[in-house]
Parts: sequence; C-alpha cells; structure tokens
Amino acid sequence: MAQRLVNLDIDLLRAFVMVAETGSFTRAAALLGRTQPAVSLQIRRLEDQLRSPVFDRGGRGFSLTTEGAGLLPQARRLLRLNDEIVATLGEGDLAGEVRFGAPEDIATIHLPGILGSFARSHPRIKLSVTCDYTTNLLDQMSRGLLDLALIKREPVGPELGVRVWSEPLVWVALDASILEQTPLPLIIAPAPDIYRKRALSALEAYGLAFRASFTSPSLSGQMAALRAGLGVGVLPAAMASRDLTVLGSPLPALSDTEIALVSARGMCGPAGLLAQEVLRTLEGGRSPMTSAYKTHHQY
Repeated sequence: MAQRLVNLDIDLLRAFVMVAETGSFTRAAALLGRTQPAVSLQIRRLEDQLRSPVFDRGGRGFSLTTEGAGLLPQARRLLRLNDEIVATLGEGDLAGEVRFGAPEDIATIHLPGILGSFARSHPRIKLSVTCDYTTNLLDQMSRGLLDLALIKREPVGPELGVRVWSEPLVWVALDASILEQTPLPLIIAPAPDIYRKRALSALEAYGLAFRASFTSPSLSGQMAALRAGLGVGVLPAAMASRDLTVLGSPLPALSDTEIALVSARGMCGPAGLLAQEVLRTLEGGRSPMTSAYKTHHQY
C-alpha cells in the first residue's frame, strides 16, 4: 500500500511553533494576530494532518508530546526556509520598517544572531535599533517611536509583554580582594536601571555598607571599571567573562530578572515577523549561559 502523502500547512506549523515557544495559546494568538479559539483550531487541524497529538492537554496546563517535541525543530527549519523563499521572491508585504529597542546588555549578547538571521530572511525590511533602559524604551513605545522591544521586568505575569526568558544575575569584580573594602565599592548604572535596583535593595536588606565608586549608563564603561578593579558590579551570568570573578558569600544572592517582548500595536506585519524571529532565535526562552568564569565564595 502506498504511503499517505501529507502536505503540511505552513500556517498551522507557524501556530504550533508559536504556542510551543510562548507556552500559551493566548500569547501565541496575540503574536499571530488571531483569536485564541482560532489558534486552538489550527492546532487541532495540524494534529488531524499528522494523525498524532502534538500537545498533551492533561491537567490544568499542557506540554509537548513526544511527537510534538520531535516536530518542533523541524517545524522551525521549515518556517525559516519558507520565509527565506518568500523574501527572495520579493513579496511586497515583506517590505517595511521595524523600530526595535533593547537594553544594551541584551543587545550585546543576543541581537547579533537575531538581527543577522532576520536580515537574511527579510532583506526588504529595514531595521532601526535603539539601546536604552527599559523605562525609556517603554516611554518611547508609548509615544509611537518604537514598534517592538525586549525589556527587563519584574516577574509580573503576562500583563507586560510576552515572557521570553529569566536572566540570572551575579555579582562580579576583577578579583575577590575587593570584598575586603568597607564600605563596598559599587559599579552601577544610574537610575532607573533594574540591575542597580536589585543591587541596592539586596545590600540594604542584608545591612551591608556600600558606596557608588563608579556610575555609568554605558555597559562598556561599567565593564572597563570592573576590569580596572574599581568595584563590584551586577551582570547577567552570560556576560561574566573569563577575566572577571563571580562573587558569592558574604554578598547576598540576586533574584533573576525576566526578559519580555513587548509590542506597541500588536505583533503583526514586519514587527510580528521580527517577534517570531526573536522567539525562534532564543529557543523559546533559554538564555545562553557561559561556564567560562571563576567563582569565589568567602565564608
């Protein structure tokens, strides 16, 4: 008997990938510009095509089935190939501009891969990138100056954008001898930086004396001060390079910060395409981590 030939629907695969990456039918619907019931129906149609469930809907939530987990990386490849082919053919609806914002540290770690992949898939879409503090990015978005942004936020749920990943934060310095200084010299950004807020709140809660030894809004400026041994700073763990030491006790542990993707007017059109690329590139919420750093604990 000849094997049944199935032509997979790209729209159904796109809905499947978006639900898997956001972990929510509701958030996926917002990204796709559809209603939640419409996305649920797309998933049902895909499962009918495949004759296999892709999500386990048992209990309160849902998870990928074995078949769904196997489909996800293949679906991502098909979507990327589809988008590259359409871009090569020069479809008019893939032209336009996206004004994208992100804090400097996020831009330094993640944007090169995201923007490079997006530019190859959509060469007719112009990208304008702004690096600034989250508060300023949200202000620019409210004034219509940005279409899409990656922001740092407290874990507040889905009200402010789509959660992308949690960013572990660590104390860093040139070496552990800095802990002998009292008050502790801090290398921080000016308000309203969220890492500054985390550092000051943690030290105040633990009753540790500190002083601002170096303040700069620039990530490169803060990194230079850290490498010069001017004080202790807070960085995402992914940025703790080999020439810096990650500090433990007696410094208090820092809670993670969340990274979310927010949009000014819904994630459709060129901005929606970039939003999908962001989620695909970051693999559904896993921030790359580095293990190439020294760790010091003083008891």
